[in-house]
Amino acid sequence: MSALRVERDGAVLRITLARPETRNAFDAALIAELAEAFVDVGRTRAVVLAGDGPSFSAGADVDWMRSSVDLSFEENVADANALRRMLEAIDACQAPVVARVQGHALGGGAGLVAAADIGIAEPAAVFAFSEVKLGIIPAVISPFALAKIGPGAARRYFLTGERFDAETALRIGLVHEVADDLDAAVDRVVGELLSAGPQAVRWAKRLVRERPDGPETARWIAERRTSEEGQEGLRAFLERRKPGWLE
Repeated sequence: MSALRVERDGAVLRITLARPETRNAFDAALIAELAEAFVDVGRTRAVVLAGDGPSFSAGADVDWMRSSVDLSFEENVADANALRRMLEAIDACQAPVVARVQGHALGGGAGLVAAADIGIAEPAAVFAFSEVKLGIIPAVISPFALAKIGPGAARRYFLTGERFDAETALRIGLVHEVADDLDAAVDRVVGELLSAGPQAVRWAKRLVRERPDGPETARWIAERRTSEEGQEGLRAFLERRKPGWLE
């Protein structure tokens, strides 16, 4: 049985972790399915990443962790690389990714939130980079977490492994919003994404990830201004009408 539910809702792709009985904990199958789901999202304009049941993702599955105890060093490297490729697929997804976070987002679950572009959490959500509690470290998720929360917050939460609430996650930058009505908040953000130029949003994501230098930024904006979409957006603004992608 699939560990994921993938649904197209117009221009929105909804990818839902569907193992509520394990609080959507990772195992090898779920990691592989997630990686595949994010490799090619086609013309999708926004991806919503969610989890079934009371929790977004509680990290590694207990049975999967139990099986990893007896793996060799080389097998552990292969295992970790599978997780890395999955997180990289989410981070590199051309369309913007919105994480809808409820309940627990622990360990690799917090890594999923970090790899997404936008995180929205319910007030009761609980987060942790809890790997040190197991005698290991959040190595594979660290590039994505550090990009979000920076080394200052990581020096506390990576080292202690302590749990922290949604307001703390908001303060350190792991999520961007805490909302009582989680679905309404996600829909509002998705609506904002859909109101923007489809290619402009993808280029804006590249801008954040690739961080071009000064001269290259000039070329990027010139590319967008002279593109069909850029021309349409600028003319629509000047002519006080809606751009074509909103019609």
